[in-house]
Amino acid sequence: MKFYYHPTPNPMKVALLLTEAELPFELIAVDTAKGEQHHADFRALNPNGKVPAIDDNGTRVFDSNAILLYLAEKSGKFLGNPSERGELLSWLMFIATGLGPFSGQSVHFQRAAPEKIAYALNRYLREAERHYEVLNNHLKGREFIVGDSYTIADIAAWAWVDRADFVLGAGRLPEYPEIQRWFTAISARPAVAQARLIGKGIEFKAQGDEASRRALYPSNYPRG
Repeated sequence: MKFYYHPTPNPMKVALLLTEAELPFELIAVDTAKGEQHHADFRALNPNGKVPAIDDNGTRVFDSNAILLYLAEKSGKFLGNPSERGELLSWLMFIATGLGPFSGQSVHFQRAAPEKIAYALNRYLREAERHYEVLNNHLKGREFIVGDSYTIADIAAWAWVDRADFVLGAGRLPEYPEIQRWFTAISARPAVAQARLIGKGIEFKAQGDEASRRALYPSNYPRG
């Protein structure tokens, strides 16, 4: 299995699941600031030009949450109780369509946008906060997001909450005590420490110059 990776939240979900499930893989770095996600060979694997992606002996899977489902089903692990399948899918999609995208946009407009647009800064930060509130309320009295066991919903959420200082602002995670409690427990898992080591030693280009902005946000620029 080939795992196409960059050290950002969505690939980290997959890194953690691969580690937890003890699935062997070949790591292939994709330097998104250099635009390697737009190369023809990678676009053949993921037409959307995003990481992560996997090639499982000829089966391509792209989008981090699709990969989580695929690998959980392949390994038979971290899917929870079958009777809670609807709950699992609901929280997985909550992360895929809400927590993750609004967190990403909050970071973008705080740190990457060339102009500080008050409306955008407020909109995406407030929506990120709202999603944190939803998850925080849900976790009251719970050890895990779904049922009584660790699932891919926890893995998916962990990778984004790991960037809470960037999304919400430094030191704000304690404002969501249930998430902080849950996050601390997940982060103590041995597989998390192992997953954090994936890709260590690979030098990725730093973001911030014009070339990296064009590589990362090509839709902001005229075609051609």
